[in-house]
Amino acid sequence: MKKILIANRSEIARRIIHTAHRMGIETVAVYSNPDANALHVREATQAVALGGAASADTYLRTDKLLAAARATGADAVHPGYGFLSENADFAQAVVDAGLTWIGPSPAAIRALGSKSGAKALAHANGVPCLPGYSGDDQSDERFAAEAARIGTPLMVKAVAGGGGRGMRLVTDLAQLPAALASARSEALAGFGCGDLLIERALLQPRHVEVQIFADAHGGCIHLGERDCSVQRRHQKIIEEAPSPAVDAALRERMGACAVALAQAAGYVGAGTVEFLLNGSDFYLMEMNTRLQVEHPVTEALTGLDLVELQIRVARGEPLPLTQSQVTLQGHAIEVRLCAEDAHFRPHTGRVLQFSAPQATAFERAAPGALRFDHALEEGAEVTPHYDAMLGKLIVHAPTRAEAIDALVRALHSTRVLGLPTNRAFLAVCLQHPVFASGQALVPFLAEHAAGLQELLSNGELSALIPPALEAIFASNPTSDLPCSMARPLRLRHQGEVHSIAVRELGGGRLQIEQAGAEPVTLQLPQRGVHCVAVGPRRWHWQTGGVDGWVEDASWEPAARAGAAGDATELRAPFNGKVVALPVAAGQALAAGDTVVVIESMKLEHSLASPAAATVAELLVAPGQQVSPGQVLARFAPAAQGAPA
Repeated sequence: MKKILIANRSEIARRIIHTAHRMGIETVAVYSNPDANALHVREATQAVALGGAASADTYLRTDKLLAAARATGADAVHPGYGFLSENADFAQAVVDAGLTWIGPSPAAIRALGSKSGAKALAHANGVPCLPGYSGDDQSDERFAAEAARIGTPLMVKAVAGGGGRGMRLVTDLAQLPAALASARSEALAGFGCGDLLIERALLQPRHVEVQIFADAHGGCIHLGERDCSVQRRHQKIIEEAPSPAVDAALRERMGACAVALAQAAGYVGAGTVEFLLNGSDFYLMEMNTRLQVEHPVTEALTGLDLVELQIRVARGEPLPLTQSQVTLQGHAIEVRLCAEDAHFRPHTGRVLQFSAPQATAFERAAPGALRFDHALEEGAEVTPHYDAMLGKLIVHAPTRAEAIDALVRALHSTRVLGLPTNRAFLAVCLQHPVFASGQALVPFLAEHAAGLQELLSNGELSALIPPALEAIFASNPTSDLPCSMARPLRLRHQGEVHSIAVRELGGGRLQIEQAGAEPVTLQLPQRGVHCVAVGPRRWHWQTGGVDGWVEDASWEPAARAGAAGDATELRAPFNGKVVALPVAAGQALAAGDTVVVIESMKLEHSLASPAAATVAELLVAPGQQVSPGQVLARFAPAAQGAPA
């Protein structure tokens, strides 16, 4: 193996490049038009343009990827995760082209990459599964009959793919038709396959997965488990190993089931068997026939480079260790840094400032050892074409408590300015008593997100005035001479306007006067405050674990400056494509009724009416691209007697 084409992008492409180059193997990066200047493109030995922007025109095009391999003389393909990594037809095309596929065989992907196929194989090999239906009859009528047999609550799932796409919880059978339609649409858009399955849902489980590795010589081992229970929209944002709920005996049972499933499929390479854990009982969810996003926490505990193992196994080498030689040391936690706000809404934009905490050597059990896998740099564009994840921070420490503390410190010292991120949200999640005590289950965020969001909002409000003034006066420095005249300012934050007066005392000192409070003196510049202009009178600031956005509304008419927004309009909160309009002009709405469904960053998002109203006008159509702030619909007051 001399040269690997990496059929992926961003941080996972950089991750593979790093290991391949260390092993003396050249690499080929491929890139879409938006990724032309990305870090993975610059770091690879060679790079090939795919042409186009959307995934369907670039990273999902088998013909373009194989043409790039032929043009550069690559003799192997690594798919990373996502995109075509679990596509058996792509794996077969790579093999048929005479290239080495760094992954399981196409037959194993077909057997296990489909959730329905994996469950059938699991049943035959004694791996526990939840009651469900995953048959060929995909009609709504058949699903309705099977749902009545299984009972609620139940989960609708896409048979193909992963990442939480195509999943819907049904607690009442009346919800089933809409759940099937929505899940099918999202699955088709994400994976090109709209097949679904349904199964009994567990409402208070843990999500625990087992990393397995197999070679072509009959060797198959597991590398312990990862707890991935902290999720939003069925997508993981915090992963850790070992699980706080798994002891040695349970680990052995789960590991044995994971290995048995892999061996039954003739598996070779890296794979992850995902379970729902309910007390000491566990049930198969699915098997991911690829490297996982969260593989670094397993690397931390075992000291193994899983990408290197993938390459060696693909070259025909045996695994370098047996099950008895696998040791797990310390505790590791990973968080996914995403371009989304605290309400999990994705955002696009340009990274205007970036500063990473200093990563230490990634040694096993080194106290506070930090690893940051990312593709971030100043000037990087975050587009709506791909996943919202920007990178992953991973800490390895002797104990879980030390890992949490070190990861919170790392998040507080990570600077990403120019677009919203979940940096602050991740930090407060880690510090929540339920998570800190190891008791977080899959519903953790459903139960506690509102409280965490309020905590962040209060934190922003309490810190607002000093960083806001730092931001405003950074572009218009204060005079060295005192001025007796107070400057009135109106600062818009979270839709509310705060009125203050600022008196320049000279030497960068400001006196802040606010109704009902004693004057406060502020010295500029402030240590630990970072800010950047994101518009003519709008700034993004960070200080420690607090992120905020502020506008100078001083020059707006007072009536407009005091408005939190027009309640008669629905505006797009982010870039995306309209995929559904389930309402019509003249229709009466209750608060919370879905008005528009937008697809952005590979997920569908339902935008609801904020109050009871009547649809006065729809200003978009299915298939239309929309941008942040664009008016999508206008409302009239609710008709008399309309639902509230």
